[in-house]
Amino acid sequence: MPVLITALAVSMSVAAVMAHAAGESETAGSGGNAAQRPVVLELFTSQGCSSCPPADRLAGKLAQDPSLVVITRPVTYWDRLGWKDTLARPENTALQRAYSRRISTGKGVYTPQIVIDGQYGVIGSREKEIRTLISRTRRSAGPALAVEQAEGGGFGIGLSGKASYRLELVLVALDSTERVAIGRGENSGRHIAYTNVVRAERRLGDWRGGTQSFRIPASQLSQAGADRYALLLRQPDGGVVVAAAMLPADRN
Repeated sequence: MPVLITALAVSMSVAAVMAHAAGESETAGSGGNAAQRPVVLELFTSQGCSSCPPADRLAGKLAQDPSLVVITRPVTYWDRLGWKDTLARPENTALQRAYSRRISTGKGVYTPQIVIDGQYGVIGSREKEIRTLISRTRRSAGPALAVEQAEGGGFGIGLSGKASYRLELVLVALDSTERVAIGRGENSGRHIAYTNVVRAERRLGDWRGGTQSFRIPASQLSQAGADRYALLLRQPDGGVVVAAAMLPADRN
């Protein structure tokens, strides 16, 4: 269940951002100046895909840019080729299929694919094309998402702005670096490094515009295998991502 808190329970810096955003945010996903808005890149990859290692390396490179939220989502459908992906999750496969129904115009799912803010899909190793789409995506403004360390551990999250549809706030647990020795299949004998691999996801609640606060207690930041966390504000069921943030390390 989501834990809601009032603005008074959030630190003054979060409350200030929310108040500022209430007057200046545009409708989610439209208009405004969004030059510094974080852009989400979701890489759909597989240990059983011989075309994927260049995209896996590119994900590591892109993740060094603090203005990008890079998430690796290994899929399950190539497990039949002789190697069961040790990081794949059925939820990743389902999300890619949902994206495909909306943005791929009948092309179906494939690897490697990078989906940018849930709006554009591109072959995951095409860096020039990816960067062009990142620049295009930044032109769209969204609601303000503020993050602040909470006393006693965890974080306070503030959302403010307008929305023309229901959005969900999702906490994504990530393994920042994972190196896997591939024993069979197309990549047999290779050691492949993966960046920000999804370990678990938790829906914190819904947002329909206005000002709203959420609390992420420290207990929700202890997922096995995860060492960092991202926030996504998105339309459910493979819709667009309108705001995102990578949580800083919890100092408590």
